Amino acid sequence: MERLLDDSGKLLVLGNEAIVRGCIEAGVAFASTYPGTPSSEIGNTLQKIGQKAGVYFEFSTNEKVALEAAAAAAAAGVRSFAFMKHVGVNVAADPIMTLAYSGVDGGMVILTADDPSCHSSQNEQDNRYYSTLSLLPMFEPATPAEAKEMLKEAFKVSEELGSPVFFRTTTRVNHARGVIENTKPEREPTKGKFVKDACRFVNIPAFARMNRLKLLERNEAALRISESSPYNTIEGDGQVGVITSGVSYTYAKEWMEDVSILKLGMSNPLPEELVAYFIRDKDLVVIVEELEPFLEDQVLRVARQNGISTPIFGKRTGHMPRAFEYSPDVISKVGVVPVREGKEPLQAPTMALPSRPPMLCAGCPHRGTFYALKKAVGKEGAIYSSDIGCYTLGIQPPFETADFLLCMGGSVGAAGGFSAVTDQKVVAIIGDSTFFHTGVPPLMNATFNGHKFVLVIVDNRTTAMTGHQPHPGTGRNHGGRDTPALAIEPLVKACGVEYVVTVDPLDVKSTQKAIKAALEHDGMSVIVSQGPCPLELKKRRVLKVSTYAVDQEKCVKCYHCVEALACTAFYRDGKDVKIDADLCIGCGVCADICPRGAMGVLE
Repeated sequence: MERLLDDSGKLLVLGNEAIVRGCIEAGVAFASTYPGTPSSEIGNTLQKIGQKAGVYFEFSTNEKVALEAAAAAAAAGVRSFAFMKHVGVNVAADPIMTLAYSGVDGGMVILTADDPSCHSSQNEQDNRYYSTLSLLPMFEPATPAEAKEMLKEAFKVSEELGSPVFFRTTTRVNHARGVIENTKPEREPTKGKFVKDACRFVNIPAFARMNRLKLLERNEAALRISESSPYNTIEGDGQVGVITSGVSYTYAKEWMEDVSILKLGMSNPLPEELVAYFIRDKDLVVIVEELEPFLEDQVLRVARQNGISTPIFGKRTGHMPRAFEYSPDVISKVGVVPVREGKEPLQAPTMALPSRPPMLCAGCPHRGTFYALKKAVGKEGAIYSSDIGCYTLGIQPPFETADFLLCMGGSVGAAGGFSAVTDQKVVAIIGDSTFFHTGVPPLMNATFNGHKFVLVIVDNRTTAMTGHQPHPGTGRNHGGRDTPALAIEPLVKACGVEYVVTVDPLDVKSTQKAIKAALEHDGMSVIVSQGPCPLELKKRRVLKVSTYAVDQEKCVKCYHCVEALACTAFYRDGKDVKIDADLCIGCGVCADICPRGAMGVLE
């Protein structure tokens, strides 16, 4: 990480690390986020080196708060950077749409890390449409090196326009590795001064109407910048044209032969004059872009408005897929464009490989929670309203504790709806970080409207799924600032819930008893299942491991441990159940549930 602080030299870095270096070279003074893959490493890196680089950095409670804080910094005249995964922009969209009206004084870049093919997300929405919805410019880098350099250009454009700009990456840019060359950072102010201007920054209807016209003027100015942007370039002189952006450019560049490529690094506003010039005399044009026909529809419009009849192929013609990310396989099957001689897509291995679905780690406290929950609910069953985090893995057998999933915090809001219209038992499950993110308002809604369900807050003392980032429940101890941890139980009570019990999920019997009582309670009830993530403890080198083993003389081969707990440290050796000593961390849940007491600490 420290090498990113050097002012010269070449480095082989992750795309997200290149973005951090781009922030440093651009003179960013304020950065904020809520962690989410594929953008997580940006925050992890800034947490470690931001203070040394002169960047104030915070993990905010959610993306909306991160955006609002960064917007205020930019309004005070310093360069700010708000970044999040694509679905996080949904959370931040409310302030973004009004911030577009007021604009900024210091440069402000909003990074959206999109996730084609849903590698770590519940959808693969195309956030380029947010740039057209908000009338904010958008940049799209194709490689880690370009991401670093383009980010600096994005800040310059932001300040030239007095407007925030979007910076769209995708998983293959965030998580690729590439060579960057460090250059001396720009010296920008780290402290600003807010100059009051109510007409601009207080968008009551009378002022908003005037600011709407100013936004349209800025959009026209952005179009002129796009027409001459150094990141909108034409390569090659073939009669077959390719229009592309982002990582799709790298596929087209490597695989397509005898083509001319219009590479759009500043993809919104679309440089209409440049596009018209490019497509006018081509034999045909292919639009290569992942997800939605964002560029394609605009190119079709430009062609129609300019009386250009060049055939345009893409998603609308069925030549390019609309779902999932692209690959050499996709490029090679376009059909209307020649593929480079000798290029063949990689063949899948002929040997059948065993599948390995995502699973809870050995010793994960969620496993004990789910076991106790299923036992407490009983054969009658319940509706399990789940949320975004490691605990979503409860969808898998043997637990099957995920029946409905929408978004961060959605488990609590949906549980209220289920409780109001069904007579079924309803259990909502949410993690600690997610609870602070967007779980508190729906909990207040539940008490306000008299909903009756059980909320299980699985508190593993970290934001585990995205890399163990801190949150209000852990407190902050980075960037020279220490803040106390915010306790969950008093917060739950402050939301109006009277029945709140905190349990240890590794004590399965007590947890089961507490959940059963909560299910029988006549009203809203909350169980805080509090047990630290063992991977986080291991990272901090404070995990105390006691390996367990199975006493084969006591074991009656009932396989209750395997079938009902399914710890990843278990394995079968013939008819015997054994525990992998390399995986076991000694949580003791298996010993707690074994009907014959056959599990114990390995001597």
